[in-house]
Amino acid sequence: MNYTQLHQPKAEMLEALFAKTFGDSEGLEEGKAIGQLARDLIETTNSEDIVVFAAMDNDTLAGAIYFTRLNFESDKTAFLLAPVAVHTDYQGKGVGQKLIKFGLDTMAAQGVSLAFTYGDPNFYGRVGFEPITIEQFTAPHKLSYPHGWLAQSLTTEPLKSIGGSSSCVAAFDKPELW
Repeated sequence: MNYTQLHQPKAEMLEALFAKTFGDSEGLEEGKAIGQLARDLIETTNSEDIVVFAAMDNDTLAGAIYFTRLNFESDKTAFLLAPVAVHTDYQGKGVGQKLIKFGLDTMAAQGVSLAFTYGDPNFYGRVGFEPITIEQFTAPHKLSYPHGWLAQSLTTEPLKSIGGSSSCVAAFDKPELW
């Protein structure tokens, strides 16, 4: 398995991966919605505000993760890890965790100090994410699943609360995604 940063991500290929993966686990409608989100992120986000990583098995896209800029009223450079997909044929083999670790290490090397995600604390806890509250770090929208709001420091400094509001890229700026 080769883990790499996609410098010119292909929206169609990523949309297909996310639609299939989420369609298999969450149903066709959810698959279609997350596939569209994966496409929208590529097509509507400025290149300096998005980084995409992939797990490649020869020419097969086995998994992909997105990091998009998350702005706070501070000088910290933060990115949101979402969405994440590992093709059904590759699940349960550690591909997702290795891909996320590769992405986090690369983001840290590029000077990013904080990573956030919104998902299963048990899964993301395995790759260093810690539960946080909206009092510590305000989410861009009201959270429907508050215990899924997670973060990790990508530096040697521990997590420290950031006051004020936050904002995300346009494709994520929809209350129904939160």
